[in-house]
Amino acid sequence: MVKQWWARRYAAARAKAEAGMATAEYAMGTIAACGFAAVLYKVVTSGTVSDALQSVIGRALDAQF
Repeated sequence: MVKQWWARRYAAARAKAEAGMATAEYAMGTIAACGFAAVLYKVVTSGTVSDALQSVIGRALDAQF
């Protein structure tokens, strides 16, 4: 019975200690998100994609209801 109690307590403490990200993981996640945002910005502001987006928005605004 005591063994089971300690096992449950140890498992709970271990799960609590491993919950969430550490500071280094936050830093890596932030760097990855910034990199992805930079690539996405470059793609969206490229000539081809920009023209396509303007075309889609123009057709949506000129649509007859």
